[in-house]
Amino acid sequence: MDGTKRSDIKKGAKVKVVQKQDQRSGNLTEGVVKRILTNSQNHPHGIKVMLESGIVGRVKEID
Repeated sequence: MDGTKRSDIKKGAKVKVVQKQDQRSGNLTEGVVKRILTNSQNHPHGIKVMLESGIVGRVKEID
């Protein structure tokens, strides 16, 4: 599943995100969702979340 729909993402879910500085390279970071930062129901580039490690990024894959 890709991370473009907010309803697919729950707190505590294991996801892979792309951080701002990694957008060109596409390097993904894995972690567990702590907070969902995007308010809209959909976002074409992925819903922005904060991981438990404090990393902020857009969800590209949901495990």
